[in-house]
Amino acid sequence: MPSKQGDLSLLDHPIAQELLQAPIPARLAYTWKDGTPRVVPIWFHWNGEELVLGSPPKAPKVMILPDHPQVALTIDSNQWPCRVLLIRGIARVEMVEGVTPEYAASAERYFGEEQGRAWVEQARAMS
Repeated sequence: MPSKQGDLSLLDHPIAQELLQAPIPARLAYTWKDGTPRVVPIWFHWNGEELVLGSPPKAPKVMILPDHPQVALTIDSNQWPCRVLLIRGIARVEMVEGVTPEYAASAERYFGEEQGRAWVEQARAMS
């Protein structure tokens, strides 16, 4: 029986798994205070159960998401044929000290191990 839209088992599809592990940013869509849409590129980490996004604590999206948690996120390739993963859901904001392991993992995925670790050390120095 085919999966229906919204079924979380769709994330197990090989193309979804490829995109969840790809070194490309996601695009996060959310609603601003005045009701207008915003879309921002953002690193992500798929932990097998949820997408974890890291951001500075004073980023506009971090400040608005507790009041407007409905979001959409897309991860898509630029090569033909295009591969696209679209996700809609409710965001949860959790404030943490320092750099999260998920942010460190995404930095290594995007930059490679050596440059990713250097990036994280620089981020730790700023926090």
